[in-house]
Amino acid sequence: MVGDEPVFRTGFLAPGKETMAEVRMQLSRWVKTGRLIKLKKGLYTLAQPYRKVTPHPFLIANTMKKASYVSMQSAMGHHGMIPEYVPAVTSVTTQRPERVETSLGHFVFRHIKKNWFHGYRQTDLGSGQQAFIATPEKALLDMVSLTPGADNYNFLSELRLQNLERVNVGVIQKLADKSGSAKLLRAAKLIAKLAKQETGEEL
Repeated sequence: MVGDEPVFRTGFLAPGKETMAEVRMQLSRWVKTGRLIKLKKGLYTLAQPYRKVTPHPFLIANTMKKASYVSMQSAMGHHGMIPEYVPAVTSVTTQRPERVETSLGHFVFRHIKKNWFHGYRQTDLGSGQQAFIATPEKALLDMVSLTPGADNYNFLSELRLQNLERVNVGVIQKLADKSGSAKLLRAAKLIAKLAKQETGEEL
């Protein structure tokens, strides 16, 4: 049943006697009458009050691009690493970069290389929903990798990183070593220093 699905694709409504053209026409009518919200071409969610479950923004992001996971500031906010509210959901993908504006939120997809597409977990979001989200360590390094000047002590300090006791500095170092990126290696040392400062090991 469509009502049980937070989001669904056109193909979910497998045609019986109807053709796909007829299904698309019906979907278009439902969007116009306000029963459906079109999130992207071929991707929909029921509007209030017709839906049983409100789709989580992270689930929407994952569904928009299959080869993607939520990362950078969005995942950092989810893990409690930064104090600020993050208005857009940022994901990384091996596909082309894209920005999508919907009535349910703003979604940003940043491109990464296939050999850097790892370090994420399937996470329970509640209400029977799940999404792939970067680990704290990978979210931080994805942000550094894709942000100019992010391997700078002042930049990292201004992020006001918090709860760094939850972050495994050793994992960050291993990820940086594996990447072979001089930028990430510099950042890993700075992050280790910030973690010691937060825990009081370095004053």
